[in-house]
Amino acid sequence: MKLTLGFSPCPNDTFIFDALVNGLIDNQGLKFDYVMEDVETLNQMAYKNELDITKLSYGSYLNLTKDYALLHSGSALGKGVGPLLVSKKPINFADIADHSIAIPGAKTTANLLLSLAAPLAQNKNEIVFSEIEDAVLNEQFDAGLIIHESRFTYEQKGLFKIIDLGDWWENTMSAAIPLGGIVMKRSFEHDLIAQVDALIKESILHSWKNYPNLSDFVQANAQEMNEQVMRQHIQLYVNEFTTNLGVLGTQSIETLFTKAVSSGLIIKEGIASTIFY
Repeated sequence: MKLTLGFSPCPNDTFIFDALVNGLIDNQGLKFDYVMEDVETLNQMAYKNELDITKLSYGSYLNLTKDYALLHSGSALGKGVGPLLVSKKPINFADIADHSIAIPGAKTTANLLLSLAAPLAQNKNEIVFSEIEDAVLNEQFDAGLIIHESRFTYEQKGLFKIIDLGDWWENTMSAAIPLGGIVMKRSFEHDLIAQVDALIKESILHSWKNYPNLSDFVQANAQEMNEQVMRQHIQLYVNEFTTNLGVLGTQSIETLFTKAVSSGLIIKEGIASTIFY
């Protein structure tokens, strides 16, 4: 059986799916036809129901729980992993509503967090996440909402941190920050979804077994980042929650959903009775 699979070229995702898509583990008769796109593109594809399995921002999953079931493995979630709001010149976060902001996509968890922390900030402009730092440096926008490996490079490029939205979330909610998860269409049988979930977990464990070696697959798709940044990326975003969300991970996701509902960003009736399969 062939299934379509979407994930990003970022090291945490290629690290997770390397063994699965490259035949390094027994896929038990399943074949995966994969595409690699930036997270906002994957979000948009999920809204169109285009992929069987995909990486999805939790900010988008809020609206898609009735179409997709969350898997227990593969999530990017934790502490110290949140998006950062940065600028070329120091800006007081209390004044952020007066400034233009580049964001990595309206449907991203990063933008959801910004909307929760600064609901009056409306001058937002969507661009590809990897172009945000340069857009701020070139003064196309006053501030930029950066994700992924940019948190390791923004200071070297001369940008200032306005706020760490991950820290804001952790301090406000006393919960880990859910960034993105792996979901699968609910139209598939429960046993098949569980099988895919278990295979992704096995793929993650295979990559950790061979770490600190970085596979050719990870390095080839790392978008010109150096080896140190690749390792920082993997060590930060592939953690205990990635192998299995567990109780604490699940509670953090439910906290995000509850906050989004109470803030009027999503209607409670639009969320499925269970986020898992």
